[in-house]
Amino acid sequence: MTPRAIFLFFAGIVCASAQPATKPNIIFILADDLGYGEVGAYGQKQIRTPHLDRMAAEGMRFTQFYAGNTVCAPSRSVLMTGQHMGHTTVRGNAGKGNHAAQTLRADEVTVARVLHDTGYTTGLVGKWGLGEADSVGAPWKQGFDYFYGFINQTHAHNHYPDFLWRNDTIVKLPNEVKPVGEVPGAGYATKRVSYASDLFFEETRAFVEKNKTRPFFLFLALTTPHGNNERSRELGEGNEVPEHTVYADRAWNESQKNHAAMITRMDEGIGAVMKFLRDEKLEENTLVMFSSDNGPHREGGPNYAPEFFEASGPHRGIKRDLWDGGIRVPFLARWPGKIPAWAVSGHVGYFGDLMATWAELAGGKPPVKLDSISLVPTLLGRGEQRRHEYLYWEFYEQGMSQAVLIDGRWKGLRLKKPTAPVALYDLTTDPGEREDVAAKQPALVARATELMRTARVDNEYWKMPVAAK
Repeated sequence: MTPRAIFLFFAGIVCASAQPATKPNIIFILADDLGYGEVGAYGQKQIRTPHLDRMAAEGMRFTQFYAGNTVCAPSRSVLMTGQHMGHTTVRGNAGKGNHAAQTLRADEVTVARVLHDTGYTTGLVGKWGLGEADSVGAPWKQGFDYFYGFINQTHAHNHYPDFLWRNDTIVKLPNEVKPVGEVPGAGYATKRVSYASDLFFEETRAFVEKNKTRPFFLFLALTTPHGNNERSRELGEGNEVPEHTVYADRAWNESQKNHAAMITRMDEGIGAVMKFLRDEKLEENTLVMFSSDNGPHREGGPNYAPEFFEASGPHRGIKRDLWDGGIRVPFLARWPGKIPAWAVSGHVGYFGDLMATWAELAGGKPPVKLDSISLVPTLLGRGEQRRHEYLYWEFYEQGMSQAVLIDGRWKGLRLKKPTAPVALYDLTTDPGEREDVAAKQPALVARATELMRTARVDNEYWKMPVAAK
């Protein structure tokens, strides 16, 4: 080889190595009201989730990962903004009379906007709940190039709706619905044809097929296994699913069969997505993550109890609790060739960390002053993983409750009143939060109390009661 040829050969190597790595596709699958213990990989014994279990085996399973909050809208606000409950915009399910309090602002920098600005095609399929169609919080005004699903989260209770949204246009469905309440579309089906979850998996395949030649981000926000609250109130059973399948012959009540079948049907849909990625030769450049927006519900009707399936696993509490059962959620990550198989991580993270994680993988720049730490070192085994000094939550139903997790171990909890005493639990020895050790750890109680005061700021709609300040 001549000197010039040698030079050109090595120059080519240098240039090639200097090129940025291909940006991964990112799919985030979010279940609705699925408990930490309702997946086989997290200890579930009665409900079948073979595809999620395979995802756990082929990737990484996190054992101490937290949702943004213990109910839908604020948890999703944390996910979208990368800010914890003391800083994010939406801090509660505001209800039909106060849409503005459940709406992202016009100047909000969502993770969808960050990824869009780095060249990703961004899609949301499923449930939104952070701004009505005529508001600045609508998904197509918050960084999503494409949307299909429910705008309003009360409408999303109905698993057999008579309409959904495609971008800013209503799409009629063949189901016939009896209205309940004042929210358009809310109620229950008297003629059941199209199951929303099935439609979302079909739409997922279509989105991936259309955008597979360029980087894409898809937020697949499922509505299972959330109960249809309106149907529960009217008919006594709100766990809606087309059939019981493998649970038909179980000696369970109707509600238990329905709930289990909802989860297994969801699992089958996720399995079909994973198979499609394999068939299309996309899986090696696609990071797939799975989680739930909060802990398990008790809203399927009077015959359903989450304790039957040990839905919270070893943790205390369910949805609407700030005990770990209400906020600790399953979290799986799979990326063949990048994330090792059979990996288990005890790293303490939460929804807010996904902003920094996805931005780093995409080569984007998230906004400053986030409560977000990239999980890339843990996922890919490169660099040193930073850790949170604390995580913070607040919840506004039946008063104002607060929780703070210090150093991933010490859980401070103050219920219903910001002036109430702070209980303290050592999660390393007491994951069920049964023994209050506040009297033995006054310095930690003082630290937790101070964080509950300083880790948050009021916004226009979500304020600390004056007497507590």
